[in-house]
Amino acid sequence: MNRSSPAILVVALVLGLQQGAAGQRAPFATPLPGSGPTPMRPYGESAGCSEEPAQFHRCALAKAKGFTPPRMPDGTPDFRGFWARIVVRNMENLEEHPETMDGSGGTSAIIDPADGKIPYQPWAAAKRDQMFEAYVNPMSLCVPLASPKQLYGPGTFRVVQTPGSLFILNDYAHTYRIIPTDSRPHIGSGIHLFEGDSRGRWEGNTLVVDVANQRARTWLDAVGNFYSDSMHVVERLTMIDKDVIHIQATVDDPKVYTRPWTMVVGWRRNTAPPLEVWENACWEGIQGDLENVKHDRKLYLGAFPN
Repeated sequence: MNRSSPAILVVALVLGLQQGAAGQRAPFATPLPGSGPTPMRPYGESAGCSEEPAQFHRCALAKAKGFTPPRMPDGTPDFRGFWARIVVRNMENLEEHPETMDGSGGTSAIIDPADGKIPYQPWAAAKRDQMFEAYVNPMSLCVPLASPKQLYGPGTFRVVQTPGSLFILNDYAHTYRIIPTDSRPHIGSGIHLFEGDSRGRWEGNTLVVDVANQRARTWLDAVGNFYSDSMHVVERLTMIDKDVIHIQATVDDPKVYTRPWTMVVGWRRNTAPPLEVWENACWEGIQGDLENVKHDRKLYLGAFPN
């Protein structure tokens, strides 16, 4: 008998890889109008700021004005270290969502528009609503995560910094990001990559990362929020405390959204030994046998016909 280990089953559950049944809304879907208060666990604090997204954003911007970050020998802020995400909860839904058996629920990570909703074009809103029901989460095939999800995805992060480059190493599926900060141009527009092409520059204490050339082959969360290969992202990372980084990402995709929108993320430094990135192995077929893999791959590719 082919049995999956308990650890693998837990991983599959936590990552939210299940396909929805016909007509089924995700248990962590955005509440319908008139649903009443959304049940969720209380938020904690980091650097004296609430980790509730909108409150964290306002507090972090104020704190950044009075904080002088540690410096690299070249004078740029020193982001080196080991980090874990805060603010975005469970990767289930960027918009407000209730607590479930494997997640704490939370308010929307989107700070613009003010209603906390992704501003989809009508056709795209309809497609998003079909995603959880009709297709498997792309994470079931362990594909690399696009921006901005790479900054709030599973696992922990290690930042390595050198003159002219910054590297983000993620323990999820052995993925990593290289961000040149030496003013080199983007690669050609005809080349698309799962994690896109990142180009960074320093604006005072803020690292601004321009991300282009992404492949439209992943979701932004587990409920099916998506984008096209025209997506352009600008990330802004600012240290507000020696152990906390505030991150905001503005997403623009004229094929899918009616306007650009902005979300907020946070990182908290991991200071507990051992200071190392542990393997969070992921491989295609982690959920079952070969036939299930073929089935999942067919459903996955069906979500992205182009």
